[in-house]
Amino acid sequence: MTGQALSVQELKTDAGMQGLLPGAQFADAFRIAVSDDTLTARQAAERMFLRLPRWIDTLMRLRNLVVAPLGLKTPTHTKAIAANSIGPFPVISETPQRLVAGFDDRHLDFRVIVDVADNPPRCQVTATTLVMTHNLLGRVYLATIMPFHRIIVPAMLRQV
Repeated sequence: MTGQALSVQELKTDAGMQGLLPGAQFADAFRIAVSDDTLTARQAAERMFLRLPRWIDTLMRLRNLVVAPLGLKTPTHTKAIAANSIGPFPVISETPQRLVAGFDDRHLDFRVIVDVADNPPRCQVTATTLVMTHNLLGRVYLATIMPFHRIIVPAMLRQV
């Protein structure tokens, strides 16, 4: 069980992250400290993606309804836990300290990286998002979701 979480802080993205999605035009990162020093990256990601507050789940369902006619992928956040996915996203690579998930679509490629670093007495959990747009639809989509993204990611981190 996790202890009381501290506040979420926005970080400058690590330049080394770009190697996880070469050509990414967007990157951001948020961090939270929790008292669970046994936490792995997969456990942190599961808590983020599978314990969504109702308001985020509602926004994601609305997003799926809006983008489905455009032919964009519409994953569900209630997907069962599987070794090859975390919530709605396929896992690309995984170690106990880092989980990289995401997908490539015709409008953009997306990666979410969950890093866990032990920093006694707390564990630091960082969520980094990388996006590479491919066309006008991708740029419009990214611009549309950004105000929501900046609220949703910290809320998801608080679920850790």
